Amino acid sequence: MAQSVFAHLAAEANLADYFEIDSAATSREEIGNTPHYGTVRKLREENVPLIPHRARQMTRNDYLYYDYLIGMDTANIRNMIKIAGGEDSQGKIYKMLSFAGYEHTHRLSEAGDVADPWYTGDFEATYRDVKNGCEGLLAYIKENHEFTL
Repeated sequence: MAQSVFAHLAAEANLADYFEIDSAATSREEIGNTPHYGTVRKLREENVPLIPHRARQMTRNDYLYYDYLIGMDTANIRNMIKIAGGEDSQGKIYKMLSFAGYEHTHRLSEAGDVADPWYTGDFEATYRDVKNGCEGLLAYIKENHEFTL
């Protein structure tokens, strides 16, 4: 969900060409699966284009390659740090909700977890959290990086 939401927000801001956005799992449970039907339905309701993909597991190379790695919850962050080699030595790993509200406060926050709709069934709450986090992440990146438009 977050990959599609962030890509949509970047496109709306005419910044899509500046980003390479990917999604990777931190566990092996869903490897090879397409997005959950609840995610597909919620994105369709919100007119957010679905980026088609199959789940793959994050690798150490992802940590080395990408500038930002965003986890949805504490377990994701713990697994991401393990995959990265045991520490976030480059300061790239963030929790999604640490960016929520950044466009208003210009501060990262102590973040809670995005509730996993696989367990909660509440795709509305997950979408709301993901959208808030993605809006803040985009504002954070715009404030901390230069873009030639």
